[in-house]
Amino acid sequence: MRTKTILIIILTALFTIFLMINTDAVQFDFIFMKKDISKLVVVGVCTFIGFVLGFWVGRPKTTVTSYDKEIEQHSNTVNKSTLSDEDRDYIN
Repeated sequence: MRTKTILIIILTALFTIFLMINTDAVQFDFIFMKKDISKLVVVGVCTFIGFVLGFWVGRPKTTVTSYDKEIEQHSNTVNKSTLSDEDRDYIN
């Protein structure tokens, strides 16, 4: 196994152990009320939200660069009369 895979397995096991140890209920203050909730649920939900936000912020953007626009614009303005018959056959 690769080092990265072993590290992921170890971190997942440690996180699972951490969640299983913290199952007792704790009083949390919400905006309008107080509620007893398991620490397991709070830590799990916060971790899930963190992963989703991290993925959303860190994903690569799919934008068209100016170079792509220039190529697109140039390909639309190519004069077909200057092309050879072989080139026209290839394009079509």
